[in-house]
Amino acid sequence: MNLPLLRTTELRAFETSHVHDQPSLMERAGRAAAVIAMRLLGASRAPVLIFAGPGNNGGDAFVLARVLHENKILVQVVFLGDESRLPPDARQTLAQWRATGAEFSTTVPAGDYGLVVDGLFGIGLTRPIAGVHAAVIGRINQFAGPVLALDIPSGLNADTGGVAGNDREPGCVVCATHTISFIAGKPGLFTLDGPDHCGQVSIDALGLANVIIAPGGLLAIDDFREHLQSRQRNTHKGRFGSLAVIGGAHGMSGAALLAGRAAVHLGAGRVFVGLLETLPVDPVQPELMLRSVNDALAQATTAVIGPGLGISDAALDILRRITSADFSLLLDADALNLLALHPVLARQIAHRAAPTVLTPHPAEAARLLSVPVAAIQSDRVIAALEIAHRFNASIALKGCGTVIAHPDGRWRINPTGNAGLASGGTGDVLAGMVGALLAQGWPAASALSCGVYLHGAAADALVQAAQGPIGLTAGEIIPAARRLFNDWIATHA
Repeated sequence: MNLPLLRTTELRAFETSHVHDQPSLMERAGRAAAVIAMRLLGASRAPVLIFAGPGNNGGDAFVLARVLHENKILVQVVFLGDESRLPPDARQTLAQWRATGAEFSTTVPAGDYGLVVDGLFGIGLTRPIAGVHAAVIGRINQFAGPVLALDIPSGLNADTGGVAGNDREPGCVVCATHTISFIAGKPGLFTLDGPDHCGQVSIDALGLANVIIAPGGLLAIDDFREHLQSRQRNTHKGRFGSLAVIGGAHGMSGAALLAGRAAVHLGAGRVFVGLLETLPVDPVQPELMLRSVNDALAQATTAVIGPGLGISDAALDILRRITSADFSLLLDADALNLLALHPVLARQIAHRAAPTVLTPHPAEAARLLSVPVAAIQSDRVIAALEIAHRFNASIALKGCGTVIAHPDGRWRINPTGNAGLASGGTGDVLAGMVGALLAQGWPAASALSCGVYLHGAAADALVQAAQGPIGLTAGEIIPAARRLFNDWIATHA
């Protein structure tokens, strides 16, 4: 089942529609956090230090404090806000906490604690954190034990995963070991800087899971499970498509070869690599059929164009010819750069009848939209949706928490992968994997979802086997992905 992800405006509207629910959402959130807190404490029952901020996040923290107190756990609450300006629900939970007669402070007390809880700022924060709040976050980040963030680590943008800052205030954020997100996941937990600050993320829908409808979600096997099908014994390679990989200009043939190798290992029936630079054979993968560009395209039922393509006149001519193809097309790397340089070509791609898939990294995405890279990274979900709409294509905006977006407004964030993928050639491998699935007849959205999820999962499996992340190579991803793909088919077909 997909985990829904809600942006702040969607979440606020949802909360408003449930404002009169009983128990209140704040009461449910605090109690859900208490379950996590007590699990983290285990048998130690050590004291807990809770930081409560000036908004609803602080209200959640007061409920958590009261529930822990009721369970005979020593709690110290530090309130950093103005009581008179608290929202009504939060003011009520503060009064309930005070009624326990438990410890309460406005300064950080000394002592040994088994858990620190961040209830300072929730999803609405967009400004840099400064002053006393920044100092407190610095203290939280020095704590050696578990740190539990309520809804989202303070300082992290819930929609973008960015850390608010400027020239005067560089920004600061809590580095949590655990985060409990209420009602639904937030995009910022899973993309850009989010994964480096959230630790282990858990979601508590507060009893509302059945009524949440969202266009966004966390990518999962459910997004493509129906296409994980085992093969009959009585079959032949013609049933699994003919993929052309077009690229490999002078000095860049390795990119096209990596894409082709990945496609072979993920089950494409035949793989033709049309190289701009002629090679007689791939000594590592002799199953690849190295051809001229024209010969490769003449055999194709699907094409990947871009790995090592370059932006020469010859490359431009190839891309112009292929835009009218009546089969699925994946554009990567220099094919994307050529689209950015030639608006007429970009419009032709947008009007293709056959499926189109684009796999840009942030710099390529910036060129496609004619904006700075910082604008792409400032809201990766919105950028991905804009590219999908503009080019009428399914797209994967690569990076930490790759964002998949479709022209109909659906989007996903991929939770798999690690820093080992930040190395040359891994994008070429991804293009070949997705191309192989397209060649086998998968719909574009499912092929892209599976390819992205599998690509990251293969890297995760290699790290778990102590083969990275540092020094992980693109070529190592390919056999790891094949193993996982076959395992999934054996499990889910």
